[in-house]
This record gives sequence, structure tokens and C-alpha cells, in this order.
Amino acid sequence: MKVLAIDDQQLVLLPLQKRLVELGYEVQIETDATKGLELYESFNPDLVIVDINMPFVSGLDVVKYIRITKNSQTPIMVLSGDTKDETITEGFDLGINDYMKKPLSLNEISARVKRLIGAPEVQNAVTKSDVMIQERCVGVVIPCYNEEERLLSDEFINYIDKNSGYHLCFVNDGSKDKTLEVLKKLQKGREDFITVYDCEKNGGKAEAVRLGMLHMAKKEDLDYIGFLDADLSTDLADFDDLVKTIETSDFKIVSGSRIARMGANITKESARKIISLTINFIIRKILKMDFKDTQCGAKIFSKDVIQIAFGEKFVTQWIFDVEIFKRMRIHFGLKEAKAMLCEQPLKRWIHADGSKLSMKDSVKIVGQLGQIAWVYRNKKQEVQTVVSTDLHVA
Repeated sequence: MKVLAIDDQQLVLLPLQKRLVELGYEVQIETDATKGLELYESFNPDLVIVDINMPFVSGLDVVKYIRITKNSQTPIMVLSGDTKDETITEGFDLGINDYMKKPLSLNEISARVKRLIGAPEVQNAVTKSDVMIQERCVGVVIPCYNEEERLLSDEFINYIDKNSGYHLCFVNDGSKDKTLEVLKKLQKGREDFITVYDCEKNGGKAEAVRLGMLHMAKKEDLDYIGFLDADLSTDLADFDDLVKTIETSDFKIVSGSRIARMGANITKESARKIISLTINFIIRKILKMDFKDTQCGAKIFSKDVIQIAFGEKFVTQWIFDVEIFKRMRIHFGLKEAKAMLCEQPLKRWIHADGSKLSMKDSVKIVGQLGQIAWVYRNKKQEVQTVVSTDLHVA
């Protein structure tokens, strides 16, 4: 029994294909709807699974082609995050057989496929899947410098195996140990879900994150892109909570916050805590925003602000997060920038042993904040001059 699945996001199609093949179905997938229609002609599937919101040719266009142009009664299932009544109604009016709303489990999809076209002649015995097909696809940049001993490979692998829609990009920041070798081993066999971006020279965390974010922004099937520390001081479940916030709101950036509160497991060294409070006070004065914690290494961004936030090299190596927010403020203005930014408390954050940032470095940050205040003060003046010139010419 043959199944054709068409969706513009490969991260949705791959786990779906893997599961249906495990069950004994013959499956073809396609991210380009136009090519998907060509494949429909040559593959002659027993079932078509299609997404609705795709560029150029929509899922409803695919349905019209099968039902009207080809006058075919091939069973059609829609798998989409579009939950609008008018879309669902139009789909059934055109003759679809089922409408599945993301997110949903692979178990449910498999059961619906079996109900529509029956089980394959040769059925494979497989265990139930705990994988969910998500509505959105997310890229995560993880900067790595000498992480050979600390990288929690199993945790990353287990997460992407169980959570569809995630693509991890590990950036090797010119490590002197065997980090690159560890990352290549981690990537092997999961190239569709894991990218290793290798920087030959060590450029610091800021540049590693910046290059990784710009690289991931080129992937068309990603909706959001964020970054996370390699030591998983913020765990992946907490990061997913940040993603859920940005996908259900109008925020452009959702930033984790290590605020101690009831029900949260937040641990910091006492000396670090005192310095952090001092630095945070200075940051709030520079940004004129009431941030509780700009430096948490877990943030998620809408793709349309990636170039604004990461297009230019950062002035500082460690506190580039402050520069990101400063760039947003200069580009959009204080009021609009505040409306685009969300600070979300984490449920868990643990200070990991072996942190690259020493107490001495923490003291140096105060000087770097002064550098940011000066450099971006000049940038703001440059922007004002350009605007003033443009208005005068007009």
C-alpha cells in the first residue's frame, strides 16, 4: 500500500515517513507541492497526506487537482496547523476524507491511515511511538568550545528522536580538544536533524552564536531559531516552553530568565549571584528596559528579526545578548521593541561545572557594558542622522 505525503517542512515529513515505513507502507515524501503533483502521477498512491499552508501551491490546490482536474477518488488526508473553520469546511467540500490538526501523535496518524486504506499486506510488529508531529519547525544553535567532556550527547539525541520539528546546529568554535570529533559522531545518521558548523579559529561565543544563527536562517522550513548552552544548564523541555510562547503570541524574541521562584529549581553560586545583580542593574540602565536577566543562554527568535539581531559582528564576546536588545531598540524604537520582547521564567536552571566564564571575566563585563553604551550611542546618532537627512530630501 502506497502513501504520498506532501509538506513544505521536511522535519515534519521525515518522522512520518519513517513510522509508516516501519508499519509496512511504501512511502514517498515531497516538500515541493508542484513536484508532489508530478509524483502523484508516477507513484499512483493509495493515499495522499497533504499540508494546507505551503508556498506557491497550497494543500487545497493539491486537493482540487486530484478531485477536479484528475477526477480521482484517491483518499486524501490533510495534516495541518491551520485550524480555521472556513479552511476545514472548504477541504471537506472539495472531498477530503480526513482533517488532522497539528500537533498530534504518530500513533494517531498511523491509526487514521489504517482506517482509511487498511493495513499493509505484510505488517511489521512495531512498538507504539511517543513522537509528536509539531505545527512549527525550530532551529537551535548550540555553541561549543572544548566540550569534549561536558557535551550531553544522549540528552540531545533522545530529545530530537522524540520531538519532531527540531533541527540542532552545533557550532564548533575552534575547539582544541576532540569536540569536533564528538559532534561528527553525534551527527552521524541524523544529518537531516543535526548540523555541525565548524569554525577553524576560536572567535568566542558571540561570534559562534552569530554565525550559527545566520546559517540556520537560510533554512526555509524553519519557523523560529534560537540558541542554547551546550551544557544544558537550561534543559530542552524548558526551551520548548519558550518556543510554545513565541508561536502562540506576537513576540519576536522570547528570552529565558533565571529568576528564583516557588516551584523552580534555580541554582547559582552565591558570589556569581551578587555580581549578576550588579551587572543586571547596569544593563537595565543602558537598555532602559526592565529586564530581570538578559544573560540567560536560552533565547528563541522569529526569523524576520534574525538579520537585525545578528547581521553585524558584536562588539563584545560575552554580553552580546545586551547588544541584541540594544539593536532591537535602535531599529524599532523603545516602545515597539518592548512589545516585541518577552522574558519568561525557567522552571530549571543549574550552574554547570567547567563554565568558561570565570569570576575575573565577570568583573571585566562591567567595562564591556561601558563599551556597548558608547558604541551604540554613536550608532543611534547615525540612525537619527540618516532619518533626518531622508526627511530633509523628501
